[in-house]
Amino acid sequence: MTVFCQQYRECRELGGVDFVSFSEFEAVSRRVRRLVVDTVYGAGAGHIGGPLSAVDILTVLYHHEMRISVSDPEWPDRDRFILSKGHSSPALYSVLASCGFIPEEELWTFDEVGSRLQAHPDMHKTPGVDMSTGSLGQGLSAGAGMALAAKLASQPFRVYVLLGDGECQEGQVWEAAMFAQRFALDNLVAVVDWNGLQQVGWDLSDQPSREDTLPTAVEKWRAFGWHTAVVDGHDIGALVNAFDAARKVTGQPCVILATTTKGKGISFMENDNAWHSRIITEDDYAAICAELAP
Repeated sequence: MTVFCQQYRECRELGGVDFVSFSEFEAVSRRVRRLVVDTVYGAGAGHIGGPLSAVDILTVLYHHEMRISVSDPEWPDRDRFILSKGHSSPALYSVLASCGFIPEEELWTFDEVGSRLQAHPDMHKTPGVDMSTGSLGQGLSAGAGMALAAKLASQPFRVYVLLGDGECQEGQVWEAAMFAQRFALDNLVAVVDWNGLQQVGWDLSDQPSREDTLPTAVEKWRAFGWHTAVVDGHDIGALVNAFDAARKVTGQPCVILATTTKGKGISFMENDNAWHSRIITEDDYAAICAELAP
């Protein structure tokens, strides 16, 4: 997979046509989902629903969109990625492993004392991690700062920030949104993993549904001066097109609201908020392995 990714990026940078079928991306996503499950099962702890909803977004970012170097994770001109919803680190670590930044077997050390793979990403420990995160709401501010630094230094890199839908209730997100618009940071792309299930869910009678809240979110981002798109966060082609379109936007930052399914890919986890963070039993693991078998 690492060779395939490198060839694809080189072709893309040279302006070549997309010669890889979306089915190959889907195979990578399927493998990453299995790695996410292995990571959480091996640790006996960790979040699972949110990481699974973000897998396809991260796969497209790392295997198609971003200019990165596995051999030189600190390459100055690399694109930057910030996982603002830092509790979904099992997904980030699994994608980093699929690219070759870390060995797959290291995923089984997740959350152990002394491991490079802590419960929340640590930029000082893990190759390929550009920002330490964990406290929700802070990632977009860091991303806006990186994007502005790139502008001031005339560096070509772009910055991508993945947020959760619940996280967007944090006031700091909107302070960063105003900052990014003020400085016309068209090298900044935010992606909202809109799975519709926060930690406490949306299932109370006085809570709006995802379908009710999404149009309001679109209006809000547009009111803050962002170029806004809505896509199916599990449709590889739609994600590729959305990121390609964002590259053509000038003079304003971009946000992609990606509608997703919490627990995506595991039938008994999908849209079940009980799997926000839950221990995977032996029986669960056996059933998951059967579902994700090649």
